[in-house]
Order: sequence, then C-alpha cells, then structure tokens
Amino acid sequence: MAVVTGRREFSFRGKSLEELTKLSIEEFSKLCTSRARRTIKKSSQELKKFLKKVKKAQEVTKSGKFAKPVKTHNRDTIVLPEMVGITVAVYNGKEFVNVEIKEKMIGNYLGEYVLTRKKLVHGKAGIGATKSSTAITARG
Repeated sequence: MAVVTGRREFSFRGKSLEELTKLSIEEFSKLCTSRARRTIKKSSQELKKFLKKVKKAQEVTKSGKFAKPVKTHNRDTIVLPEMVGITVAVYNGKEFVNVEIKEKMIGNYLGEYVLTRKKLVHGKAGIGATKSSTAITARG
C-alpha cells in the first residue's frame, strides 16, 4: 500500500478504487465473501434497477448540482464501487436514513449502517413511582 500525504491509500482485496469501478458486477462478486457473492447473485435484477438510479444520481453530481438521495427499502444490498460518493436513503422500518457511501463501506450491506432500533433511554421516576418518592413533597 502506497502512502499518500500521511494517509493510507484505499484498497479492497488488493485492488484500488479505480480498478474496482472497471470490474463488472460478476467480477466484483468474486472478490467478496461467499455470503455477499450469494446476495449479489440472487438479487441481480433488483441490483441492476438500483444501479440505474445510482448512475443517474452520479451524473447529477458530476454536473455540479446536489443530487437527491437514492431511496431504497432493500437493506441487504451490497455496497458496490459504483456507489461511492453518493447518498443513499435506507429505510429502517420507520423512516429513511441518509447514508453517504465511502470507500471503506465497499463489500458490506447497506443495512449495517442504518440501525432499526433506538437505544433505550429511561426517564426519571415520577412522584409516587417508588416508595422513597412518597417522602418528597411536590413544590410548585
């Protein structure tokens, strides 16, 4: 790996981003894990439809305008090299959450970056909620 301005240059399985973008989907899937390879093979029609929207968004960003996020419900889509640099809105079961695709995300699922459950946060106990709170007087 070559060092460029103090940062490591990106590579996925020994290939740079430029080399990855030149590969077809089938060639890229051979570099992925077996689980990702199976997902790409099974959802090839959906993936091609999604990539059309991605390419359209990339053309808009190349023209200098801000592209709208590409919306999807499909959380098990593998992040491909063609998606790098765009924003994808992934559905988490309640709302669409924007995810900006970066090089490090290649080969992972979109759903990994959008949580479906929020962290549970408990509030304070109200007056009368516990035995000790009965000794506290409510001031107004």
